[in-house]
Amino acid sequence: MQPELTTLCYIEQDGKYLMLHRVKKKNDINHDKYIGVGGHFEYGESPEECLLREVHEETGLKLTSYKARGIVTFIYGDAARPEERIVEYMHLYTADGFSGELGSCDEGKLVWIDKEKVYDLPIWEGDKIFFRLLEEREDYFSLKLVYSETDELTEVKLDGEPFPKESAR
Repeated sequence: MQPELTTLCYIEQDGKYLMLHRVKKKNDINHDKYIGVGGHFEYGESPEECLLREVHEETGLKLTSYKARGIVTFIYGDAARPEERIVEYMHLYTADGFSGELGSCDEGKLVWIDKEKVYDLPIWEGDKIFFRLLEEREDYFSLKLVYSETDELTEVKLDGEPFPKESAR
């Protein structure tokens, strides 16, 4: 199975992140969770081209200031059936400048959430780790998150080294 290539962006304004509450799509692995905005690469796109296109498609906003923060490797599924596992390489960005008017999204509801409250939302356990990294680090990082088919976070590596799962707030 070919790995998925995606981007994800957390747009920041006034101490808040723009979050997408995924409630509109059927059979969505992220159903009812809050995530950033982004999506899958189109053929031939660079990460930045994908980021700009996806953010505009999902929000109506045009990014004017953004920064690559890391690469997150997601592995999801039953380790005993590797051919059925989902593997995703997600380019993680933050943005603090944009133009345009916030529109609606066909994948869910766009909401501004206080940064300190994101940990209380229904989000993936590993997302809590990369939110902490976004707060604490300015340098580019590589984070690997392995989930079982029951959504349990089973392995975490940061910059190639084992990292405690308990680091999620």
